[in-house]
Amino acid sequence: MYKYINELLFIYLFDMIKEGGGLKNMNRIIRVISRLLLGFIVYGLAIVVMIHANIGLSPWDVLHQGLSLKTGFTMGQISIGVGIIIIIIDAFMGEGIGFATLGNVLLIGTFLDIFENLNIVPYANNLFMGIIMMIIGIVLAAIATVLYLKPALGSGPRDGLMLAINKRSTKSVGTIRAIIEISALTLGWILGGSVGIGTIISGLGLGYAIEIGFKISHIESKSLIHQSIYETIKSFDKNKEENKNKEVETCADVDKE
Repeated sequence: MYKYINELLFIYLFDMIKEGGGLKNMNRIIRVISRLLLGFIVYGLAIVVMIHANIGLSPWDVLHQGLSLKTGFTMGQISIGVGIIIIIIDAFMGEGIGFATLGNVLLIGTFLDIFENLNIVPYANNLFMGIIMMIIGIVLAAIATVLYLKPALGSGPRDGLMLAINKRSTKSVGTIRAIIEISALTLGWILGGSVGIGTIISGLGLGYAIEIGFKISHIESKSLIHQSIYETIKSFDKNKEENKNKEVETCADVDKE
């Protein structure tokens, strides 16, 4: 199924490049795709670094593990299920489900597995090294989040929830992310998930790292409106129609001459 969805995305993007406005539009699309891919790659690396810090699961993984212990489903199955539920909540709260949302779901886990299989990230063998690796992982995750959110083509399930709440609240992105992470952590811990010092560092630090990244990149989270898949396709079709009209007008001018 993932292969089929990816093929559809690449076919559509190729069609956009071919018919959606020539070289200028092609360059813009390539820049956006490159930014999204880089964000997903860095996020996959960030997760591996935080896991290999070996000082506790991240808040969401604590929840996934706790639910897995109670239900008998694997952590991967639980993660997918929780992600789908959050996407539905995001949609009801007005956050667009865009191409970047699909990329988040399909590609971050893929790159995570690639980095794990490459075995290029060492495991921390003491607490000090574990804390350093956890901080590095948080910084990488914040950079990745800024990279793939800035094009406004859809956010990941958890980032979408953070932004949706932020737009309806006077609280900062960092505070809201921390509240969400701690809520997931608390529920996971009650269900039996494993908690360590790295869990606390991640739960408290990631939101504020993202907030700093937003400020450096001049991203205003409250005014960030993500384009849904439908809106992206509609925008492309509109541009294609405008280009065809221009071609017709050009041909008409040539005929007059």
